[in-house]
Amino acid sequence: MRSRVTLVLAITAVVLGGVLLVPTAYARLASDDSGGGGGGGTSSVAAPAPAPPPPPTLAAGPVSVSFKGQFFSWALLDRKTGKISGSPNMTATSSTESMIKAWIVSDYLRQLGDKEPSAAMKEMARLAIVDSNDGAANKVYAAAGGSYKASSSSIPDPVIQRAIKICGLTDTKRGNVKPYTGFWSFTRMSPRDAVRVGDCIADGKAAGQKWTKWVLDQMSKVKGTTAAKDQRPSSGGGRWGIIDGLPKSITAQGPVSIKNGWTPIYGDGNWHVNCLAVTGKWSLAVMLRYPIRSGLDYGAKVCASVATQLVTPQPGAALKVPQQPVGKL
Repeated sequence: MRSRVTLVLAITAVVLGGVLLVPTAYARLASDDSGGGGGGGTSSVAAPAPAPPPPPTLAAGPVSVSFKGQFFSWALLDRKTGKISGSPNMTATSSTESMIKAWIVSDYLRQLGDKEPSAAMKEMARLAIVDSNDGAANKVYAAAGGSYKASSSSIPDPVIQRAIKICGLTDTKRGNVKPYTGFWSFTRMSPRDAVRVGDCIADGKAAGQKWTKWVLDQMSKVKGTTAAKDQRPSSGGGRWGIIDGLPKSITAQGPVSIKNGWTPIYGDGNWHVNCLAVTGKWSLAVMLRYPIRSGLDYGAKVCASVATQLVTPQPGAALKVPQQPVGKL
């Protein structure tokens, strides 16, 4: 009797043990199958990578230059918004010198429409920009309808009048420096109008659909430095200024089209130096008059300094990236 009771109790214990064991084993298996490697049924998720910052550009900002001279003015046009910022005197004028050659060439080519100029005239147009050749510019200017007739009137000749109308200039007027009244290089222009001319060339209004790319391409190929070996009486090296103040992070984005103007003008003892540069995003002009003894390189460095100070963000500036919380599933 005792043995039978013992056997019944033993069988009951085995059955109950099996019942109690199954939930425990199942729970362990369920835990093993949850995945993710984290305990307690949770797992960490990596934060999404922050969006890359926009590439550097030029934007309105403070400019400080230790300038020693008669005239210093600059303007920057945001080609996306059309907004112009600059120095307090950005509407004041100075002689354009060779900076205006980019407009003269554009005006001539636009009038041709879809026609091709002669090989000789096309070469004159190229030299006027790339080498800042005065003789070549004179021929293109005449072909565009320019006139050197001396006049006491402040009304510009037809070539400059078209710049005023087509590019929406508000400060530009005929230069009256005797005996050079009427010469294209003595046209009076403000930095505010100069950046409008740059924008006008870049957006196609100046040279027209057929020739805009060609003009911008020639402006990006301007050559020669401020060194004496690159400067000649009626042509010279013009690749300096704004282009030297731009970091590689900007120049690597695409061509920068430039046209400078520079002359130790007769009579006032000053260098007249102008720098113009335009890209798909902005147009920048710096215009200066300062003593001849300071040299051309001085003006080139001032132009470069203005460009460098307008770079946004500044190289080496700390980039603040908002922290993304780590999520839990």
